[in-house]
Amino acid sequence: MNLTEQTKKFFLEYWNALSGKPKTETLIRLYVDDEKLIQHILFFESIFPEYTMVPKEIIAENDKLFVRAVIRAKHEGQVDGIPATMKKIDAPFAVGYQIRNNRIIDFWAIADQMDLLEQLGLSAEQVEVRPA
Repeated sequence: MNLTEQTKKFFLEYWNALSGKPKTETLIRLYVDDEKLIQHILFFESIFPEYTMVPKEIIAENDKLFVRAVIRAKHEGQVDGIPATMKKIDAPFAVGYQIRNNRIIDFWAIADQMDLLEQLGLSAEQVEVRPA
């Protein structure tokens, strides 16, 4: 199996282990060495418990992987003083990973935060918009 195939195989194991399940720090650390990503996942898990990630496109080359996906979740956690809306979201995002020795060592992510706020019935004035 070449490096690209190994990268994709690892990613699918990681994605399936976390998507739609409780994302504990212990579980995340089985796959991730990037502290920013660990905190990012825990932050979203606190707001959208057991969120599901649905991949729409996966592109891998050597140790890098790109995913265009949708997050499906229910807003159950408070953020920046905004109480949970209990609304369901279906929001697109994209994420890139660098994987080494079956561990995510780096990532980047982009999302349409305005679309997410609209789905929650919020405005940018009500919540501090953070980088993804």
